[in-house]
Amino acid sequence: MTATTPSRPDTTEHRLTELEIKASYAEDLLDTLNQLVARQQEQIELLLREVSRLRQRGEPDAAPAARDPRDELPPHY
Repeated sequence: MTATTPSRPDTTEHRLTELEIKASYAEDLLDTLNQLVARQQEQIELLLREVSRLRQRGEPDAAPAARDPRDELPPHY
């Protein structure tokens, strides 16, 4: 006589349920991240338009001022 182990199908069912739960959480996270990326892209486009508008308001023939990288060092250097 061979003994059948009823726990094996239960274990498989449990593992399948756990995988479905993880997939559901991953899908929700992916949706949330997609929304975040879309919102950030809108903000980037808005900022680019604003920078372009500000550049147009400035002097059109003025060359950008040359900057010395040493002027940008923090005071403790």
